[in-house]
Amino acid sequence: MDLQKTNVVVIGAGTVGSMALWQLSTHEGVDVVGIEQYGRVHSHGSYAGESRVFRTAVHEGGTYVGMIQRSRDLWRELEQESGRSIYLEAGCLSIAPEGFPDLVTALGTVQEFGIPHRTLTTEELRREYPQHLVQDGDIGLLDAHGGGLRPEVAVMSALDIAEQNGARLFFNTAVLGIEERAGGVVVRTTQGSWLADRVVVASGSWSGRLSPELHDLLRLQVLGLTWFMPRDPSAFVPERFPAFLRDSGPVHFFGAPSFDGYAFKACTNPEWPVFRDPSEVPTSHTREELIKIGQRAAELFDGVNPEPVRQSVHHCAYTPDRLPVVDVNASGRVVTVAGLSGHGFKFSPRLGEFAAALATGSSPADAGIDPRFALSAHLERLAVLGPYTGGGH
Repeated sequence: MDLQKTNVVVIGAGTVGSMALWQLSTHEGVDVVGIEQYGRVHSHGSYAGESRVFRTAVHEGGTYVGMIQRSRDLWRELEQESGRSIYLEAGCLSIAPEGFPDLVTALGTVQEFGIPHRTLTTEELRREYPQHLVQDGDIGLLDAHGGGLRPEVAVMSALDIAEQNGARLFFNTAVLGIEERAGGVVVRTTQGSWLADRVVVASGSWSGRLSPELHDLLRLQVLGLTWFMPRDPSAFVPERFPAFLRDSGPVHFFGAPSFDGYAFKACTNPEWPVFRDPSEVPTSHTREELIKIGQRAAELFDGVNPEPVRQSVHHCAYTPDRLPVVDVNASGRVVTVAGLSGHGFKFSPRLGEFAAALATGSSPADAGIDPRFALSAHLERLAVLGPYTGGGH
């Protein structure tokens, strides 16, 4: 078997892979190859869908604050290097009944870490953000550094810069397997095989196909996206309408302002089951699901036509406690980043930094990686918690 040689192979060129390639390409003397089963910036990845919410007032608690703050700096760096608009700091507005657990946690986070924010009463919400149909007892938390990210633009920018820095990228190339040998790691693909000193597995929902231990840990949650057209689109532009999280009873909506001038993104998810493999995931909402989502949207947003103007369905790999896997194996040759659990894109630049550090010889501790992200720690918790079963985004 004729083997091409390189220092690092990154498997997957999406959310984490693109950022790892960007970061690795800046390391002097490191030859890096990226391999992607689909084309450059495709519609199959977890990142696809025009926009992602960026928030620093995280309702997951303090675990991610440092990662978010570093990612905010890196998003700005990526914009500067690429000359493209990626991070729109329009704010992120969380609205929920007073005492709602996620909102209570987010309020505690912003106070503990001094994150710029405002709290809003029901009356202030109605006066300042009339686009939202606010219920009595609802309060708001405006995260000043929150906003919207353009994921496709971000991934394209990171890949372009990596390539400009000398990375070699191969698209429409499936990975058939990885195997450690005395001289390195062999990556077999449909376009030949590579021998690398180290490999980064950043293949998202497909990670379990390459790493059997992840197959037991990860479950795929279906994520549906919908866009609605309001009667007054000008009220939903970024300058007037922040990215948002809405919680009303059992209904959770999330979304972003209008980037296209006529529709804004407002999403909630039906009670989909979890899956083991991307081949099992539905590719579209049913008609009944779209009708129900539209009815809920009309109850929460003023002047919205309840028929979605477009929709798409995606998936993401979840861990039982929704912490990501960021680790390197015992030999130091295979780095794994997986299980972003539906909230990983906003700090993907930091995950890319982690992956690059591990792939160039740093230990997880030296790279500043939370020890709970280690695969061994995940498998210990899996034995107690059992696999992810769905619910909550």
